Amino acid sequence: MSSMLIDIASWICLLAGGAFCIVGALGLLRMPDFYTRMHAASVVDTLGAGLVLLGLILQAGLSLVAAKLAMVGLLLFFTGPVAGHALAKAAMRRGLAPLLADADGALSGSSSPTRKQGAESPDKEDTPSKP
Repeated sequence: MSSMLIDIASWICLLAGGAFCIVGALGLLRMPDFYTRMHAASVVDTLGAGLVLLGLILQAGLSLVAAKLAMVGLLLFFTGPVAGHALAKAAMRRGLAPLLADADGALSGSSSPTRKQGAESPDKEDTPSKP
């Protein structure tokens, strides 16, 4: 009976992880700019890979294979966010502005999905400039 429960939990983790990876791949296709694509890929795929690894660990039981899968999971959980941060920082240094950024690179407070990249904010004239 407990073997069947472990198998069910494992398959739930494997299927949920696969679903999260598919959602992350769709996010790469559907998101409008680099930063939102990167966010979709890094966050969702890290969770998907973690669930897949958890499902595989449940299938492996207490063994050396499970320990190796846990090490791979730790590697993914530490390197995924670092790689995403490095990509975002490199893109900012190259001058790639987010989609909802003003022409000078500052993010606007009120965002509208129909605004073009680099468009002037309508309330920009009312705000005083900082010295």
